[in-house]
Order: sequence, then C-alpha cells, then structure tokens
Amino acid sequence: MHLLRKLFSLKIGSPVLSGLCRAFLWMLLGAFILSLLLWGSGLSEQDLTLYTYVVHGLAVAFGGWTAGKRAIRKGWYQGSLTGGFYGIIVLMIGFLALDSPLKAVDLLWIAAAAVIGALGGMFGVNFQKA
Repeated sequence: MHLLRKLFSLKIGSPVLSGLCRAFLWMLLGAFILSLLLWGSGLSEQDLTLYTYVVHGLAVAFGGWTAGKRAIRKGWYQGSLTGGFYGIIVLMIGFLALDSPLKAVDLLWIAAAAVIGALGGMFGVNFQKA
C-alpha cells in the first residue's frame, strides 16, 4: 500500500507552482459547474460574466492559499506571485486562442488577481502544519 501511495502522490516543491496547479483545478471545476448551469437552465453566455469572475476569484484565492500553505513564510508574497502568474496565463490563453486584444484594463485584472492571491496566501501561511 505504501508503494502505491508513493507512486501516485504528486509532490510539487515550489509553492507558486503548486498554487497554480490548485488554482487551475478549481477553475476547471468552476467552469464545469458553469457549463452545467448554462446547459440546464435558460441562461445565455452573456449572463455568466459575473459568475465567471467569481470562479476566477475563488480559483486565485485557493491557489494563493495553497502557495501560502506550502511556503514557510511570506505567504502574501507567494500568493501574489501565484495570482499574478494566474492572471498572465489566463490573459495569454485568451490572447492566443480567442484573438482577444490586450488592453490597459488587463493590467488591472492581473493586479486584482495578485491581490486576491496575496490574501489567500496570508490565510494559507497560517494554516501550516506545525
């Protein structure tokens, strides 16, 4: 049993990378729930704008929390790096896949993601195992 647990356990050493993985897993779950909501109700895609921002905000917060929990100290720093990288990656995906132009307001989105990640990191660093 110990051998199986060791084979299938994935331990990422970097707090930022583990936070990004956790953030994208939460975003995947949120996108799945939103697609079920879109499929099962009479909502249109334009009605889901607020919910999309909520899913991204929660994903960044949980990613920052994970980065802060993995960091020994400075959880706000690890969380803000996680949030900033998350924002940059999401904007790059939108730019490359959807041909959406980059605007100055996108920098505000990256800054907001960094702040939310920093808040998650502050909470996460206090939830470390002693």
